[in-house]
Amino acid sequence: MEEIREIHIAPLGHERDRIAEPIRTHNADEVYLLSERAEPARLTPYQQALIEDLDADGVTVEMRRTDLHDLYDVLAVVTTLTADHPQDIVRVNVSSGPKVAAIGSAIACMATPATAYYVHPERHVPAVSEEPLTSGMDEAEVLPSYPIEAISRDQVAVLDYLKRTNSERYTAKKSDLIEFAEDAGLAFIDDVDPANDKAKFALLNANVVDPLVEDGYITVRDVGRTKQVELTETGENVLHAFRHKL
Repeated sequence: MEEIREIHIAPLGHERDRIAEPIRTHNADEVYLLSERAEPARLTPYQQALIEDLDADGVTVEMRRTDLHDLYDVLAVVTTLTADHPQDIVRVNVSSGPKVAAIGSAIACMATPATAYYVHPERHVPAVSEEPLTSGMDEAEVLPSYPIEAISRDQVAVLDYLKRTNSERYTAKKSDLIEFAEDAGLAFIDDVDPANDKAKFALLNANVVDPLVEDGYITVRDVGRTKQVELTETGENVLHAFRHKL
């Protein structure tokens, strides 16, 4: 039987106890600290002490470079780390970093089996350059989960295809998407085995194009008798956040 491990993910902000105490409470086996300052030499003294304390406790600590002020980058890192541990218990600290990191982490938990928790500190400490922002731990409150329907693997694959294919000289057409789906064995085609081209286009529209257009991830425009499909900026961000599905 495969061992189930306790995995914690925490954005590394101006905190120490709010990160360390839940990790100790749950006897975590491995911790991922999301930090824009990946080099230990650039960490504050209390951040470095946090890593040393966790290491002394026998916890495996891994730093992950993340843009903590980019919602989609935080979302991408947390969803990917969760996907890397499908059999483990994954908990995400949404109270230890900047507000954008907290929002991205919380959304990631809604789209994955990871559990979000918020740590209430005992007191606040103002001088973050020398001391952590807070000290102690009053309680670690598990946040309610409101599952959201994440983008499907087929849809991520099509976004990725558009990102790789479209250029100033060429824009993919719906027929290109059909050919790609068949070559890649995407489920919406492969599982149904449609009898003719009309059925293939109907499946493409229902399962991929229409949902992505509705969410603002792609645009479709008529050019002569063809329909050209383009990736939007939001679609690029979503591709970055859910690329782990590929």
